[in-house]
Amino acid sequence: MSLVKRTPAENWLPSIFDDMFKTDWLGGTSNVNNIGVSIPAVNIQETEDNFLVEVAAPGKKKEDFNIELNNDVLTISSEAKKENTETKEEATGKFTRREFSYSTFKRAFSLPETVDSSKINASYENGVLLINLPKKEEAKVQAKRFIEVS
Repeated sequence: MSLVKRTPAENWLPSIFDDMFKTDWLGGTSNVNNIGVSIPAVNIQETEDNFLVEVAAPGKKKEDFNIELNNDVLTISSEAKKENTETKEEATGKFTRREFSYSTFKRAFSLPETVDSSKINASYENGVLLINLPKKEEAKVQAKRFIEVS
């Protein structure tokens, strides 16, 4: 949270809530205010067998993504370059206009020790990158059993 000088007449309460709720306490990104704009939003769901990471990235191709695992840190990144060329004939000659765009993002997540890193897989469908992080067998919830006393 940053210190900001405020005059007594200002309403400071909404600002405190913004600082509280816009801060990413889980470490996914330090620029939470831009999620969904230049940094894709992420859903993380835990089941009994795995963690599912969904990255909203419409308009991309599966070749646009780089997914790396290094020292239990999962890094998801993408780089896209696009150029459009429009040519128009004018009275004084040929006019060409080029427009290009460049977008990139990188998100990193620390994985818990319960993830079996050798079985991680990913797929991309309908604008969503889905990363499956299976849990180790010993980390899964074990079925209830009775132990006989001898």
